[in-house]
Amino acid sequence: MNHEATRRPDLSGPDGEPTRSMKALDRSEALSLLGTVSLGRIVFSEHALPAVRLVNHVVDGEDIVVRIQDGGALASLVATPDAPGVVVAYEADVIDPETRLGWSVVVTGYASLVAERDGADPYAALLVPWVRQAMTRALRIRPDLVTGFLLGAAE
Repeated sequence: MNHEATRRPDLSGPDGEPTRSMKALDRSEALSLLGTVSLGRIVFSEHALPAVRLVNHVVDGEDIVVRIQDGGALASLVATPDAPGVVVAYEADVIDPETRLGWSVVVTGYASLVAERDGADPYAALLVPWVRQAMTRALRIRPDLVTGFLLGAAE
């Protein structure tokens, strides 16, 4: 194996300390960054075990909305439409693999079905499926806890 090809760039200053800093993001900053990307991971419980699914999303106000398919793992989260919601986490990030600079945001909140208006999914045009599967409903995550950090160049 060629170790030169796998060597990471030196991200240390002359004293050996990292040339990056980590800044905590407030709720507004974190949600704003989340709105700049369309891909994230939803974390939920499936058969009493943690499960993660890669999904595309849209930010609507402070809510994160993803589309789901009937019969899929995420549909089981909202099997009872009158339920107040199921606790989930949602994470998205943009980290450059070379410089290791970027950001990460985690939202924890309650997921529930989006009410259909006149039988139509209001997010159908905004969240186009990646594969040829019918995404028939939308899931709204109402954030309770929003955390995030920014990895930037040290000053």
